[in-house]
Amino acid sequence: MAEPITVLVQGATCVDDVPNLHTIADRATFRFASDREGLAANLPGSDVLYGWDFRANDLEQCWDKATDLKWIQWTGAGVDAALFPALSSSDVILTNARGVFDRAMAEWALGVMIGHAKGFMPTQDYQRAREWNYRSSTLLADQSVLVVGVGSIGREAARVCKAFGLHVSGVGRTARSGDDAFDAIHARTDLVSVLPHADYVVLITPLTAETSGLFGAAQFAAMKPSAQFINMGRGQLVDETALIAALNDGDIASAALDVFCEEPLKPENPIWDAANVFISPHMSGDFDGHLDVLAQIFLDNFQRYCNGETLHSIVDKQAGFVPSGS
Repeated sequence: MAEPITVLVQGATCVDDVPNLHTIADRATFRFASDREGLAANLPGSDVLYGWDFRANDLEQCWDKATDLKWIQWTGAGVDAALFPALSSSDVILTNARGVFDRAMAEWALGVMIGHAKGFMPTQDYQRAREWNYRSSTLLADQSVLVVGVGSIGREAARVCKAFGLHVSGVGRTARSGDDAFDAIHARTDLVSVLPHADYVVLITPLTAETSGLFGAAQFAAMKPSAQFINMGRGQLVDETALIAALNDGDIASAALDVFCEEPLKPENPIWDAANVFISPHMSGDFDGHLDVLAQIFLDNFQRYCNGETLHSIVDKQAGFVPSGS
């Protein structure tokens, strides 16, 4: 019988914290780390790191302890919290949860677009004030959406929006045509020139060295004053000071934000008080039962690992995401 594989679960305290983890107990020896100290203590001798808490960013500080590590499974679609130069240059395989959150995030994006077009936020304000304020709303049909980030989540958002009657273009690293999800895909270098044509801008690109701070004053100034900005990617993709100014000055009509540079947002964070902003606590991709799905991805990949098969959703550690088709 093969030696058990030592699996270190980051962000959990016992087997019961992860759905169905007990089903591989005959092939795995489990360790658990709920903080940096526990991670450092348990990394030596661990073959596999299961990043159950996708927000945890302690691995880089403990990397010198990861002497036996061969594979990291991350439960987020974005791997920015786990990726750093030493890991990128190592032979350790990094896999993620590509595909799990696509539909939920696409629905969230469409939902906030509907809310913007139909004026749900001011309607609720009038309701609270007991004011009967009749007015018309905007038809979403035939309006334009620009999805910045054309990976699996961006593509699903494009499909959902197109099914709803919207025109959808994308922004990727390079321009290309003939894509089944987008009317056109523009190069990232052309972002400022295509922003003025969009009624809705959906940001869902991975956070990398190239995309950090992608949206700032110049990008918000290029948008339509009637446009809505939607961020489901990472807070660090945006200059939040510039975004607050754009909202308060009326340079853009509204913003729907699910991610922030500071999470959780402190009560004194000025973004709470920005004009016409909808804030949700990094939940756009979460749905009832998603933890079971995340756990099953690891269990399936663990089976492949035991069998010596190629793992699903291997991240290109230099690019920072899973290449299309992987």
